[in-house]
Amino acid sequence: MTDKSGAAHLPAKFIDGSIMRHIWVMTSTASIGLVGVFFVDLIDMLFLSMLGSDDIIAGVGFAASVSFFTVSLSIGITISMAALVSRMIGQRNVAQAKRYVVNIAFLALTLTSIMACIIWFNLAFLFRLLGADEGALAVGVSYLQILLPSLPILATGMAMSAALRAVGDARLSMLTTLIGGGVNAVLDPIFIFALSMGVEGAAIASVIARFVVLGIAFWGVTRKHKLMKAFVYKDFVEDFRPIFKIAGPAMLTNIATPIGNAIVIKAVAQFGAAYVAGFAIIGRISPVAFALVFALSGAIAPIIGQNYGALNFHRIRETLSNSLVFSAAYVTLISIALYLLQEPIINLFKLEGEAAALMRIFCTWIAITFIFNGAQFVSNSAFNNLGKPMYATWFNVGKSTLGTLPFVYLGGEIAGAGGVLAGQALGGMIFALAGVVVAFRHISHLAKAHEAKADTRDTTA
Repeated sequence: MTDKSGAAHLPAKFIDGSIMRHIWVMTSTASIGLVGVFFVDLIDMLFLSMLGSDDIIAGVGFAASVSFFTVSLSIGITISMAALVSRMIGQRNVAQAKRYVVNIAFLALTLTSIMACIIWFNLAFLFRLLGADEGALAVGVSYLQILLPSLPILATGMAMSAALRAVGDARLSMLTTLIGGGVNAVLDPIFIFALSMGVEGAAIASVIARFVVLGIAFWGVTRKHKLMKAFVYKDFVEDFRPIFKIAGPAMLTNIATPIGNAIVIKAVAQFGAAYVAGFAIIGRISPVAFALVFALSGAIAPIIGQNYGALNFHRIRETLSNSLVFSAAYVTLISIALYLLQEPIINLFKLEGEAAALMRIFCTWIAITFIFNGAQFVSNSAFNNLGKPMYATWFNVGKSTLGTLPFVYLGGEIAGAGGVLAGQALGGMIFALAGVVVAFRHISHLAKAHEAKADTRDTTA
């Protein structure tokens, strides 16, 4: 069988077979790769905590909030890669899939280069805006001055990895990030301790790992799947509109999340550096513990995209339902584990006083609310892959502003730093539930519109 250009087509793997199995395979493999990355971040924090300074932990925590903005841009671009390439594969149009791969990669490289420059020259201002004191500011700025220039490398590597997922090669996509994480984990203690470079050493290790990720993913796209063509500016101009139709709202959607996170860390900062240190460690534990939840949105994108291309609306609806069940079951199990292991975690990171208290609140009460994070990731993936990316944008922006600022403020006034976390969770629940309802309604609308169109064709014939 051939595509529209006469070339052999890439198989649309997700339009047949068990939906739950597809979700499990795609999410588990994607999460293994994410665990590789997030676990290295966690190990970074563990190593840095051994240096015995609250300023170091708090500084890296503030740095994570700033870098979250830049990574969110990359995630937004990868969403367009997964959505458009998987849709073309579902339609057997490999020629257009190749165009999207090269043009989206070019967009990722250029846009993030510009953003990295802007942020690099405004680091001190951004840290002060978040409420960092001078000690934490000095640490965070020195860390990001090394890490930020590698943002275009990270963004392009993430885009290539998304292209691998779009054709169903979850294994290589997983190995890409896993090997990169392994390189980082090996280099961390060498640069931090053996070479006595501290925070700067951790940043250098991350930069090297990003180059490794890009190299492997680029090989997979160009050599293994031959899903690449020469860049043609005219093609880029023609494809820019459909790309940005998804990437633009997706970037806004993902930028909303670090805005909400910045509101939270600023609220926590008013209670002292110890609470910021505790919050920073929670921020590194959460992605590792809930890696499957974080992977869910990107993992189910090709499943939704291919079935949308094939007009299998019942399978799209089943994908959402099964994803919600999968996420809820996983979060429940992990939350129980965190509750039982909270004291060993506190001892491992040598947390005391306020930092330890905040960790206990998270493990006991807040972790279970990640069920609603998973629900919003699922609805966002549906919106991004079913022609309504602005819906995902508005729900994320709403959650990160209206669903964060008033709840965090009231929570902090009532119950201190722990109340800040509780307020953030409560606001997130409201927007997550609303997003799921709207996503299912949108699928029903698409299905009815398709049926009506088919009936019209039959009548005309």
